[in-house]
Amino acid sequence: MINVSLNQAGDRVVIVDQTRLPGQVEYVELATAEDLYQAIFQLKVRGAPAIGICAAFGMYALALLMPQGNYEDFYREFQKTKEYIASSRPTAVNLKWALDRMERTVKAHASAAVWEICQKLKEEAQAIQQEDIQMCRRIAEYGLSLVKSGDGILTHCNAGPLATSRYGTALGPIFLGKERGIDFRVFADETRPLLQGARLTAYELQQGGVDVTLICDNMASVVMKNGWVQACFVGCDRVAANGDTANKIGTSGVAILARHYQIPFYVLGPSSTIDLNCPTGADIPIELRAPDEIKEKFYRQPMALPEVKCYNPAFDVTDHSLITAIVTDQGIFREPYTESLRTLRK
Repeated sequence: MINVSLNQAGDRVVIVDQTRLPGQVEYVELATAEDLYQAIFQLKVRGAPAIGICAAFGMYALALLMPQGNYEDFYREFQKTKEYIASSRPTAVNLKWALDRMERTVKAHASAAVWEICQKLKEEAQAIQQEDIQMCRRIAEYGLSLVKSGDGILTHCNAGPLATSRYGTALGPIFLGKERGIDFRVFADETRPLLQGARLTAYELQQGGVDVTLICDNMASVVMKNGWVQACFVGCDRVAANGDTANKIGTSGVAILARHYQIPFYVLGPSSTIDLNCPTGADIPIELRAPDEIKEKFYRQPMALPEVKCYNPAFDVTDHSLITAIVTDQGIFREPYTESLRTLRK
């Protein structure tokens, strides 16, 4: 399943609408800036790498609709659209990273005709996608070295192929291991409030022939206590320079439990997710989402009174002291992260 691509004409982005999974596989075309914004904001496309890829292809497709007469008018419209798309998901650094790459491409070819710039944008978007495939493969290789056949692995949220281009990040070692005849037992947290573990992670693993058991978020402690988990693999939307990591809400609780039960807790993600300009987790903006996602989403009728207040952050930050290692396409990084992460090639 290719979750982000261009249509046959090459002028629109096509995505798998992840809000329809697992019951329905539906492909959606994104034709306007509003389409792209809403697809990212509403989580039709999600997962830090996939968001970046979608934004890159989206900026190329939208560039085709921008003023083609002169560079100044084109660039002005490009910047305006870029800032609009960047505001759709502030926590995931890959979104801004990909958009910045596309803008650098525009500026690097300022002397060229606009149609030539558009072609360069297409090539850059394709490069971002191909690089992601290669990065995920390398992450999977490094992650696979940390576990052995038969291990139980607990994961939180979704960091599989749907969130990337292939293999995934946190799920990459599991799928690569499957290819090599190495089997794992995976426990997938349902991941409130959007149930991405239940709807997406369990779906991908089941489809891939992996032994997966879905558990509610508040069952992780029991599963760990029973001795069924030998490692925790989670993805990340942003890693600060000190190793603090933002991931789907509930991740920090898993890390705390893992520390209590002396289970290794690994964060897996592409090097583009590491933001060396962000000193600590306290500097990561945390997106707040609609209260209805807790009270009403996925229910036939509301599960709480309309007047009940809700606090619905999309992410939390796991303190670097709880993370055993950060696994990237450039290798496995350990404490002190302020020193090890500084060696990343950017």
